[in-house]
Amino acid sequence: MKVDILAFGAHPDDIELGCGGSIALAIAQGKTVGLIDLTRGELGTRGSAEIRAKEAENAAALLQVSFRKNLDFRDAFFTNDEAHQRSIIQQLRTHQPSIVLCNAVEDRHIDHAKGSQLVSDACFLSGLQKIETLDEEGNPQKAWRPKQVYHYIQWKEIVPDFVVDISEHLDRKIEAIKAYSSQFYDPHSKEPSTPISSQNFIESVRYRAKNFGRLSNADAAEGFTTEKTPLIKDFKNIQ
Repeated sequence: MKVDILAFGAHPDDIELGCGGSIALAIAQGKTVGLIDLTRGELGTRGSAEIRAKEAENAAALLQVSFRKNLDFRDAFFTNDEAHQRSIIQQLRTHQPSIVLCNAVEDRHIDHAKGSQLVSDACFLSGLQKIETLDEEGNPQKAWRPKQVYHYIQWKEIVPDFVVDISEHLDRKIEAIKAYSSQFYDPHSKEPSTPISSQNFIESVRYRAKNFGRLSNADAAEGFTTEKTPLIKDFKNIQ
């Protein structure tokens, strides 16, 4: 299935936290979006890989994406090598997105920056014709390179290169995040506390969106960094 946007996350819930509102906006505008998680988040302090898989399905349904996949890389121990790059290249060539969204270029969790670079490298390599890959049915794939790779912002405060107005979709973003009930604030949970399980963390997600919106004359926004300078052909598109 070809999609307009393909979003990658090192762990289930990365995508929702980083760009869930932008995905909801894109789908509302008629774009097709697919999600790919690199790992199952099996080393997470709270919950389990099985629980997070169900939560990821629920979040995907809330966002109304075209599909969600998991590449089953090893949580915390995947590497940016040929085998992992080829796995992502296969997905890029299968779904042929124009835009790829992926993890923050720098962050608290080592998998985030590592996953960011891995996906970025794979996006470049996917456009090289002499790298041969096969689809799931064993057929040769054609080279494909996305037009843009955008990195969403996660734990660290990174200055965005641009923001997306998600004013009408912030509640959907929060709803999708809360689908991961094992990971986030639950006053009745017996699980150990983590940096993301506090009520303050959930509030900070909403606050950041509100603050990006405040800075951009919108009610709420999500920020992204770019690898290539965006080109504006119409000044009316700049607000």
